Amino acid sequence: MRWIGTANRGYSPYAIEELRRLLDGGTFSQLAAGETFLFEAASDKQDVRELIAAKPPIFLRHVQPVEQELEIKGDESDLSGLAAIVYDNKERLAGKNVSVHVRKGPVSNFVYTPAETKDALRPSFEALDSELVLQQPELIFAVYAAADKLYAGIGTPDEMLSDWPGGAIRFQREEGQISRAKFKLLEAEKTFGLDLSAYRSALDIGAAPGGWTSLLLERGLQVTAIDPAELHESLKGHPKLAYLKRNASEVKFGSNAFDLLVCDMSWSPMQMVKLVLELQQSLMPQATAIITIKLMHRKPLQTIREVIAKLEACFKVERAKQLFHNREEITLFLIKK
Repeated sequence: MRWIGTANRGYSPYAIEELRRLLDGGTFSQLAAGETFLFEAASDKQDVRELIAAKPPIFLRHVQPVEQELEIKGDESDLSGLAAIVYDNKERLAGKNVSVHVRKGPVSNFVYTPAETKDALRPSFEALDSELVLQQPELIFAVYAAADKLYAGIGTPDEMLSDWPGGAIRFQREEGQISRAKFKLLEAEKTFGLDLSAYRSALDIGAAPGGWTSLLLERGLQVTAIDPAELHESLKGHPKLAYLKRNASEVKFGSNAFDLLVCDMSWSPMQMVKLVLELQQSLMPQATAIITIKLMHRKPLQTIREVIAKLEACFKVERAKQLFHNREEITLFLIKK
């Protein structure tokens, strides 16, 4: 069984290394350098899905099964070939809400845009009484256009790890939005299955300019934001915001003051871990922490192992994931012991 895996740009070697360990081998080849790759596993499709679900990789952003492939001709026969694949899978697709995801590699002989491909396939899905949807599909019909081949596969959003093409989740930028860092916390909320509005009181370490603080305030939380730099002018005077213009290492709080801690600082990983551990006594038992770990060194897997080993003294690590909106970093979802 073959698959297409996708990671953030520059991180596919680490996703491949994780899959080698998880699947006990396999063969891998690059489709888009540093980002997208083709791999073949000795295990069958269901076993691969179960292994990935049981131990989600950190760097693997998206995975697509390759169930059928076509040689690219560079003309309308490519579209008719994809329509034939839809028909071949009529029993799986009939009557379902389906998203069509089309991605193209950096060099491809496939001449059609994703929008043109979807329009061409629409009659085939309508003939099956399937509805093409953009959000919350039951199934995804995924196509990857490599240099000279089309790779097609079908799966649920959970099986592909995302309901966005290639796992490239997009949020609409809002008028007056303080920073794009807000997207990281929005994605963490979605990826980790959290509801930020369910928390009462949050501590935001290294808050400036206030992207994460703004989202927490929108969710109705009482927020204590700490940073020696200035918060955005739009946040000042908010009735649920306490702003401490200081270094977090200089601040102490009483026990059980917060049920949520967030931290998105451009510090070295070990300095950040030290700070979080010093402040963990201010968290309630079972409090949640969402923190980013900057991968500033050449050995990110080793850095992650060392960070997690230290944090496990006080936290249970629920998930470690490089989100689409992460760059040279990953995000951790922790629960205080």
